[in-house]
Amino acid sequence: MKKKVLLVGLLVVLVAAVSVGLTVAYLTSGDTVTNTFTVGDVKIALDEAQVDENGNAVDPEVRVKENTYKLIPGHTYTKDPTVTVKAGSAESYVRMLVTVTESSAFDAVLPNADLRTIFGGYDNTKWTYVKNTENAAADTRTYEFRYYQKVTASADKALEPLFTSITVPGTVNNAQLKTLEGAQIIVEAEAIQADSFVDADAAWAAFTR
Repeated sequence: MKKKVLLVGLLVVLVAAVSVGLTVAYLTSGDTVTNTFTVGDVKIALDEAQVDENGNAVDPEVRVKENTYKLIPGHTYTKDPTVTVKAGSAESYVRMLVTVTESSAFDAVLPNADLRTIFGGYDNTKWTYVKNTENAAADTRTYEFRYYQKVTASADKALEPLFTSITVPGTVNNAQLKTLEGAQIIVEAEAIQADSFVDADAAWAAFTR
C-alpha cells in the first residue's frame, strides 16, 4: 500500500514538470510604437526692390526693408512689396497691411479718391482687398489685403507682389506735395496657421499681434 502512494506522488510531480516545460516553449513576439512630437512653425519674410530716390531699381537682385522717395507730380516709382513663405512652414493664411501715415494730408491732396488708386500692378485675383481702418488719433489709415488661398512651402515660396509701383497723380502741385513731407507708406506682412480654423475670417479673428 505504501508503494502505490509513492508512485502516484511521483507521477504528479512528473506531469507538473512537463507542463512547466511546455509553457516556456510557447512562441512569443513583441513590438513597440514610439510617438515623437515636433512643433510646427510658420515663417515669412517681407522685402522690396532697392530703388534710388526717383524710384528706379538699383539692382533687381537686391531686396531691402526700406526705401526713400523724392516725390514729383506725375512720376511713377518702383515699389513691389513681396512676401516669401519660408521652407517647411505649416499651411497658413497670409495677409498684408498697408498703413498710410498723415492720412488727412493725403485726403486733402487727393480729395474723394481712394488712396489705393496710386498703387500700380495690383492683382485682385491674388490679393483680396478686405477693408480699411482709420485711426484718427494717429492720423493713419490701414488697408488690409489677404492672399487668395492657403499657402504651403516645401521650399521658399515668393508670393506675387501686392503691387509693383506707386504713382503721384499729375494733378498734384508742389505746394500740395510739401504737405506730405515725412509721410510714410508702411507695409506689414502677417501669417497664421490654417489648421484648426474653418476659414480665413476665423483665423484672423483669433490673430493677436
